Amino acid sequence: MNITDFLRSENWRDESSGPRYVQLRRRIEEGIDSGLLLPDAPLPPEREIAALTELSRVTVRKAIRELVRKGAVVQRQGSGSFITGAVQRVEQSLSHLTSFSEDMARRGLSSSSTWLERGIFLPSPEEVVTLALAADSSVARISRLRQAGGQPMALERASLPLDVLPNPTLVNSSLYEVLDQDDNRPVRAHQKISAINLDEDDARLLGVAAGAAGLKIERISYLSSGRVIEFTRSIYRGDAYDFVAELRLSPS
Repeated sequence: MNITDFLRSENWRDESSGPRYVQLRRRIEEGIDSGLLLPDAPLPPEREIAALTELSRVTVRKAIRELVRKGAVVQRQGSGSFITGAVQRVEQSLSHLTSFSEDMARRGLSSSSTWLERGIFLPSPEEVVTLALAADSSVARISRLRQAGGQPMALERASLPLDVLPNPTLVNSSLYEVLDQDDNRPVRAHQKISAINLDEDDARLLGVAAGAAGLKIERISYLSSGRVIEFTRSIYRGDAYDFVAELRLSPS
């Protein structure tokens, strides 16, 4: 059965089964669960779905909006609505200080970045305090969308003192590889993890619906001397990451 026949069938429509948009949403979800609608497959245009199902376009639009909110469908401007692509979940250890590139390489995944910002800027008050900068100093910033296996996975926004990273354009893949060249790779870090709902801009970059679950991680990294050299704020897709830590019983 193709998607046209699947939607045209009247077997799934029942006035006693709730609002019509909910019934249509469930029907499309059945198509996804059964494998009829594969990841990245396009949905028919709203007007075509309305004609096939004999529902109003308002009802169709409301059903698709619900699917977008649930993360089952993604809307691409100028292209239409598509079934959300399958995302490989990544398990990341909280016990080791590694870069995104190193994490993905260990899992056999190719990683890439789309640069959002890379340069030298006046520091924000938060950067001045966290990095212990002088008020008249500058800060190096790199912001990028991190991808693995062709899928957007995380937004990473890092700030560093200018004497640690004088030329941010040297960072092409791994920040820690560049820092390692001058013996400035951090040896420990403090991380704070918070559950969030993604705002519209971050959700668009990560390819998910606005309001979808995400993880916000703030990391402050240190040299062996105790100096803070990195302040990173990252946003991870909630459907793509599991963070794990090994816990041991402390001796009594």
